[in-house]
Amino acid sequence: MSYEITKTVEGEEVDFKNPSPKFYEAVGGEKGMRELMHNFYEIIYKSDISNFFPQDKEAFDEIALKNTNFFVQLCGGPKIYEEETGGMDLDTYMIRIHDDFSIAEKARIEWLGCMREALESYEMDEELKADFWDYCDKFSKLTVNSFPQKREFNPYH
Repeated sequence: MSYEITKTVEGEEVDFKNPSPKFYEAVGGEKGMRELMHNFYEIIYKSDISNFFPQDKEAFDEIALKNTNFFVQLCGGPKIYEEETGGMDLDTYMIRIHDDFSIAEKARIEWLGCMREALESYEMDEELKADFWDYCDKFSKLTVNSFPQKREFNPYH
């Protein structure tokens, strides 16, 4: 599988769909999803974007658990993230959470690299992995909220 990372374009409308529940089943249901996300967050903790998360391991683990609950529900598991959203759509809520951080394309690419590393260790149908990856690639574009300033060249200044 290629794990292609498509470029985020400021202002572009992103068309995405949530992962198939078949991915959730193939990864091993809730237990398998928790294992995948645990591996992912262990990679994140050592990554170049660990600064987006609490440095205290206990506080980091709390955030990882909340985010794992998001992915469990998103992928077709039990509705264990409902309390967090306050009735807001799951995807919309997750985008809003990221508004508090300045997230550039570079951080998104690092996040996706961590997810790729976690996914590569799982033996499952490549189409199901691709479906999950497609969601991660496209949805993560919606968390990018910091773009380089466009400067016009003025030779007289």
